[in-house]
Amino acid sequence: MRGAKARDLLSRIGARNLELTHDAFDQLRGSTAAEHLRAILEHHRMLPQREPLPLVRFETWLTERVAQLPDDGTRATIGRFGTWHHLRRTRRRADHATAQLQTVTHAAKQEITEAGKFLLWLRDTYDVGPAALQQAHVDEYLSSGTSTRRHIRNFVRWLNPEQQRHGANRLDAPRRAAQSEPQLTQSQRIQLVVNCLTLEQVTLSTRIAGLLLLLWAHPLNKIVALTTADVTLEPDAMHIRLGKIPTLVPEAIAPMFWTHVRNRANQQTTNTGTDWLFPGTRAGHHLHESTLSERLLVLGIDGQRARNATLRDLGRELDPKSLINTLGYAPAIIAAHVARAGGSGSDYVTLRRRELGDQAR
Repeated sequence: MRGAKARDLLSRIGARNLELTHDAFDQLRGSTAAEHLRAILEHHRMLPQREPLPLVRFETWLTERVAQLPDDGTRATIGRFGTWHHLRRTRRRADHATAQLQTVTHAAKQEITEAGKFLLWLRDTYDVGPAALQQAHVDEYLSSGTSTRRHIRNFVRWLNPEQQRHGANRLDAPRRAAQSEPQLTQSQRIQLVVNCLTLEQVTLSTRIAGLLLLLWAHPLNKIVALTTADVTLEPDAMHIRLGKIPTLVPEAIAPMFWTHVRNRANQQTTNTGTDWLFPGTRAGHHLHESTLSERLLVLGIDGQRARNATLRDLGRELDPKSLINTLGYAPAIIAAHVARAGGSGSDYVTLRRRELGDQAR
């Protein structure tokens, strides 16, 4: 209400000069005040809920990005890749309440951008389009530039059906391997847990998020998407659901968790009544993972290093199946971390796959 832009929007609504429709708000694209007001109206059911904001923004970005490309076959090819591979996939993911659309759309933008750069390079260097693409072109492009070029892998593989219709050989590009795996020592991890427990001058929500990362290796994009329904309080214990099986919250920190659940942030503002465990400042939305990442730095926590260290230490203490069910990670990720940690049962996934194969035969 104190901002001039917000006052102007509300005055226009009151004077019936701005309709309460999504189409009307779409005409105000680029206005932070308009998007904030739209979120409030949706949250309080004065506007109908529409597609998730990350999906809407991705559609807009895709249209603008494709329009910037030359109309020599590049624009059409990237348009099809963005629409039929990434946008369709993102729409399917949006149907699931637990989908991490921010992460999905970020990765999609990287791949689409790098695919466009690749086709521009192909045209500038050899004056050919995607129909004439050969494996030698892919290999040369990957070997002559930065590691970000490896994001073309899915695009190259997506092109294969079209290439094979023209009688060309199957194309491929290697996965982008991480150059390093940053992580903490055990003593550093323990000290960060102590920071979460004792630094009371830091907001409780940030300390709770830090514990979820340091004790259970829960990724930041999944931490912010937790809801109050994921926390259950029974007469003798508190549990939190991160994977298929709820995990016990240690008795020593359960009071902290319960205090946070009852006193979550932004409940006296526009985001009142939300079920998010970490509500954001925008009505109906949870905290953004990049915001949480910045807040954790106050505690000395780097998300990636802390996650790797926690998975390593848990891999030494628990068997892979328990970790998969409790933490909600994919089997391949758990197997890799357990193997690096030298934990028992590091070959569990491989053995289980063989077992299922034998049963099928």
